[in-house]
Amino acid sequence: MAIKTEMLRCFVTVAQSGNLADAAELLGRTPSAVSMMLKQFEQQLGSPLFENERKNRLTALGRFVFGEARREIDHFDKVVNAIESYARADAGLVRIAAIPSVATTILPEALSRFLKRHGEVRVHIREMETSYVLRELEEGDADLGFASLLHPIAGLTGAPLFTDRFGVVCAADHPLAQSGAPVRFDQLAQERLIVNSVCQQIRDPEFKALLDRSQLSVMSTHANLSAVRRKVGITVLPELVLAEFGDDLRFVPLADKTLTRTVQEIGHAHLALSPAALAFRDVVRQVVGETLPKSG
Repeated sequence: MAIKTEMLRCFVTVAQSGNLADAAELLGRTPSAVSMMLKQFEQQLGSPLFENERKNRLTALGRFVFGEARREIDHFDKVVNAIESYARADAGLVRIAAIPSVATTILPEALSRFLKRHGEVRVHIREMETSYVLRELEEGDADLGFASLLHPIAGLTGAPLFTDRFGVVCAADHPLAQSGAPVRFDQLAQERLIVNSVCQQIRDPEFKALLDRSQLSVMSTHANLSAVRRKVGITVLPELVLAEFGDDLRFVPLADKTLTRTVQEIGHAHLALSPAALAFRDVVRQVVGETLPKSG
């Protein structure tokens, strides 16, 4: 018969208590049940652990077993606590890769709420463009990503999180901003259009022709908006991108309302999320549902 953790715990509790009655109360058992387990343990070892029936003095074997058993029980309890904490999403690491518009508008509030409930979990958030989000996921360096999955990628799966419309982003005093009317593509023909990685998702042939004629490409969202702020030109981006960039820029929707960007939560097709990552994902969904009620 193998020595069980239950036997070790029973023995250590009796040795620390110095009597069966107090040990039985601590263990939630009757004194007779504790006595029987100790006898089974001693029979298995082939030698007594206590020098007398009062259980207040250990034999040489008892002293040795006590030291080893206490270390084993402490280790076992730590392992159990770690497993239970992980299962409750109270421990672990969550690695997030997100496009700038999500990283600056959705994730700060999600992170604040998440840490109030799961303060011991480590969270790593990295802001990057869509192609890099997908690469982080493919290489296993992120657990969960937020970006646009434009075409199927082996090993990854996506679920729509929200949708926002495309529009022109320009300086607040630009004529397009002053008019406030939805913008047609033919109105952009005379504008200096700054191409970015997000607006390249628009497949409309007329807009594609505008992109092909453009002399400027700034792939970083922050750098792109900085150029617009300096009135280098205008750009086309989804509405949420502008949420955190001040009052000196304006978003003017495109006339074609069908031109939208869908952001998805992207994960590994064959790897389940940890409890902590699942909890973080649920908080993100909650924040999106509250702040973007019309998203899909």
